Amino acid sequence: MAHRIAAIPGDGIGNEVVPAGLTVMAAAARRFGFDLSWESFDYGADRYLRDGTTLPDADLAHLSEHFDCILLGAVGDPRVPGMEHARDIVLGTRTRLDLYVNLRPIKLIHESLCPLKGKGPRDVDFVVFRENTEGMYAGAGGFLAKGTPGEVAIQESINTRRGVERIVRAAFLWARAHDLGRVCMSDKHNALRYEGDLWYRTFREVARDFPEIEARHLYVDVLTMEMVRAPEQFRVVVTNNLFGDIVTDLGAQIQGGIGLAASANVNPETRRAMFEPVHGSAPDIAGTGRANPLATVLTVAMMLEHLGEGRAAREVEAAVSAAIAEGATTPDLGGSLTTDGVARWLCQWLERPETLR
Repeated sequence: MAHRIAAIPGDGIGNEVVPAGLTVMAAAARRFGFDLSWESFDYGADRYLRDGTTLPDADLAHLSEHFDCILLGAVGDPRVPGMEHARDIVLGTRTRLDLYVNLRPIKLIHESLCPLKGKGPRDVDFVVFRENTEGMYAGAGGFLAKGTPGEVAIQESINTRRGVERIVRAAFLWARAHDLGRVCMSDKHNALRYEGDLWYRTFREVARDFPEIEARHLYVDVLTMEMVRAPEQFRVVVTNNLFGDIVTDLGAQIQGGIGLAASANVNPETRRAMFEPVHGSAPDIAGTGRANPLATVLTVAMMLEHLGEGRAAREVEAAVSAAIAEGATTPDLGGSLTTDGVARWLCQWLERPETLR
């Protein structure tokens, strides 16, 4: 089967980690015998500053119709202080393609990377389902008397029954499909009376359709404490857009840092998807060869799973695990390789006979 990928390197280190990730993906394609092609698109700060283009509707429609999925590197540039281009590319793509699931695996690859005392890979291994199109990030609100001493800023959280139910149901379906047994929903309905009530009621109603799965609720402040105290209790966590943004960054730290954090933005019904490493564009190290490509490579593994290449996905993850174990990493993880050097090491690992791996 042939797979077509639309690559958007974006800004900063995105222009280094995306080529590295695609190189590893190509090595996996050679090993497992599937066809792979990609095309790169120059949406990012340079394009925005040149002609004002972010990601127009017609262009996004082209990407959606002619490619199997999108790989996004990183967006953000100090030359665009308001980050207009980044907001339109990332949030705009999520909403316009209705990619309502932000899927974030929290998986510790090597115990040396975990900042939690006594915790290992068996303890830190769960996924977070973050609602991706509503909540505080819906952009509802405004200013009164902006720029005056009496200025008022209003930010509204938008939550629909349809939006809440589909993300909660997606979390339960994932737990069932992967035999994980537990789903924890996190909100703050003791303080956020209206949105919290909708989330809590919907969660309890959907849970009735999955009697074999343990359904648990935690307030988000308790969830963050428990993730640090006993992460092993979690298998699937589902929460809203804002809380999901926060708890997944905490999750990234307990799994070894933002340089290992992968994510998928998916609509399970249409199969449309955009995959992106979670780290930012890191303009301070762009061009130095120090950018860690492993988050992008793990994101590529998620993409391979989405494309039906499960064996290749598992081998790419195994390659990353081997690289960390053998110190074949960039300096942020204690190694001495460059971005391209890590990609070459991973490709060589994938191409070695199994008896040598």
